[in-house]
Amino acid sequence: MQQQFIEYSHAGTVLEGFLANPARAGERRPAVLVSHAWAGRDDFAIARAKALAELGYAAFALDNYGKGVLGANNEENSNLIGPFMADRALLRDRLLAGLQTLRAQPGVDPDRIAIMGYCFGGLCALDLARSGADIRGAISFHGLLLPNGLDPRPIKARVLALHGYADPMVPPEQVVAFGKEMSDAGVDWQLHAYGGVLHAFTVPEANDPGFGTVYNAGAERRSWRALVDFLEEIFA
Repeated sequence: MQQQFIEYSHAGTVLEGFLANPARAGERRPAVLVSHAWAGRDDFAIARAKALAELGYAAFALDNYGKGVLGANNEENSNLIGPFMADRALLRDRLLAGLQTLRAQPGVDPDRIAIMGYCFGGLCALDLARSGADIRGAISFHGLLLPNGLDPRPIKARVLALHGYADPMVPPEQVVAFGKEMSDAGVDWQLHAYGGVLHAFTVPEANDPGFGTVYNAGAERRSWRALVDFLEEIFA
């Protein structure tokens, strides 16, 4: 398996993603962008890229913040995510830079690409789909479902949202609004909601009920299985 860090840039910011690709010489694999949570492109995102490569996909853990930029606590993470939540056009364009970088890699089928992400990264996955990018799918794990407020573009991707129904950061009314947004846009979309499950349910270190972030092994297992089935479907 090829594993390497790849530098790219957007709007004067040097970024560094991680590529894991099982393709042999002369072969092109379907590929998945992995968008990180609010702390930055960390070991968790890299581990997910490697897990996808073990399934046979090229996977690129993209970087939204800048090479080596990682938050160490909730306050730092909030400061990192803030500019992108305030300027969703900036976020969209940075995601498109990651997509362009992945498409250019040897061993990647540029016509079969999806994006997945966790928490903030789930919102990123949805925003790349909302950009009208020519991708096969967008998968959000306990992601924020807020609309981006930009002029709507036709969504070409199929969408899968994997959601903890007790997530205090994404209340039921936001879930309903997301469903309406996707339906009004004519999207092929799915929502899997896990009862009694909070935010960050895929993160083993998450154990802060007061903040609303708690790991749930059952939801992690079910959501990964849903992802695997979804990728097989969209890349068939």
